[in-house]
Amino acid sequence: MSGMPADRCKVPQAFWGAIDRAGLRPSAVLRQAGLPATLHLNGQGVVTTAQFFALWKAIEALADDPGLAFRLVTDTETAVHPPSSLAAFHARDYRDGLFRLARFKRLCTPEKLHIVETDGECVVSAEWLHATEAVPNIAVDVDFASLVELGRRGTGQLVTPLRVELARPAAKAEAHRAFFGCPIRFNTARNLLVLRATDLDRPFPGHNPELLDMLTPALASALGELQARSSLRDQVKVIVKRDLASGRPELADVAYDLAMSERSLQRRITEEGTTFRELVMEARQELGRTLLSDPAADIDEIACLLGYQDTSSFYRAFRDWEGVTPNQWREQQAQRLH
Repeated sequence: MSGMPADRCKVPQAFWGAIDRAGLRPSAVLRQAGLPATLHLNGQGVVTTAQFFALWKAIEALADDPGLAFRLVTDTETAVHPPSSLAAFHARDYRDGLFRLARFKRLCTPEKLHIVETDGECVVSAEWLHATEAVPNIAVDVDFASLVELGRRGTGQLVTPLRVELARPAAKAEAHRAFFGCPIRFNTARNLLVLRATDLDRPFPGHNPELLDMLTPALASALGELQARSSLRDQVKVIVKRDLASGRPELADVAYDLAMSERSLQRRITEEGTTFRELVMEARQELGRTLLSDPAADIDEIACLLGYQDTSSFYRAFRDWEGVTPNQWREQQAQRLH
């Protein structure tokens, strides 16, 4: 298998709801984009990157409103987000929320968010893996606005970026400055959202581990495990299973959830004859089998929920565990049930 994700962009109903609330008829947008007029009637339509960009360009042309991107983001209620995206709003802190949202994007589109912290700054950029043209301006604005809005709703505070850098030619930036509240630079080499690294430590008062488990497929069963099992090994694995969905299972986070110091947790793990890395691997294996047991669960989504950067990495790891591919394992399990 190739490490490159398929050129498939999922267009959820929430997208069309936002377009409709903005005063644009979905059918008119689709006609302008040269796409099937009934695409918005599907539960979740699927388009290519080129078609997805055509949608955004059609929206830009029909609306002719530089502030539309920000209205689309701010007028969308948190509750209408898909479960994997909604989980980001109940993360531990802004950093955890950003990484959860980045992983959600990989589930929906072949778009990879790069989040790099250095010298007190957090620089966010997006890479569209199948793009053959520049990303439409409104799509860039929606992307960056969504990340900032996550911080504002999650923390309950007016998170303000350090700056926004846009590769497009200089233009009126009143709407951008009004939303972001920071300097806007044009004609830059790349589109960048630059946040204060210290803002990423801001906690989300609405952090809800139980809700996160319920929002993440097949993780609800882990809720009672922490209390039901006495082994530290098993307690660590339960927490790791939950944190894998953000792609960052860290010893310090597990120690925090267990109300002990990082050093104490490390010592006790060693006393049980294992390592944190081995426990993460075991948690992945157990959760992978649980997720695969649901025939409706998508392989790409399972790979993402297990913390893998791409599906091919998950396939290689699973073959090492089981000696067969995930699809073959599913077939074997189905045969055992009949």
